[in-house]
Amino acid sequence: MYAVFYSFKVKPKQVKNFIKGWQGLTDLIDQYEGSLGSRLRKKGRLEYIAYAQWPSKNKFESSGENLPEKANEYRDLMRVSCEEIEVISKAEVVKDLLADKLYD
Repeated sequence: MYAVFYSFKVKPKQVKNFIKGWQGLTDLIDQYEGSLGSRLRKKGRLEYIAYAQWPSKNKFESSGENLPEKANEYRDLMRVSCEEIEVISKAEVVKDLLADKLYD
């Protein structure tokens, strides 16, 4: 398994739009590209981190070509909602002990 870690600095009053864009894009990536999903964490008032899981590094690196046009709308929503979007790390998963429980 492979994981990609992201950092987001969201503009004031744009949190709802950012989350809508992140969730929509994540759902499409899961559906059309075969990711294993992602988790979004709140780090500070307007700072978020997320990590996406993939079956392999190769699957991640070859993704993006199968997404529908709607993905661009979600990407644009995220871009205009954020001051900064950064990939902060990529790594192979050695051991995964996260529970399969969903928390809202």
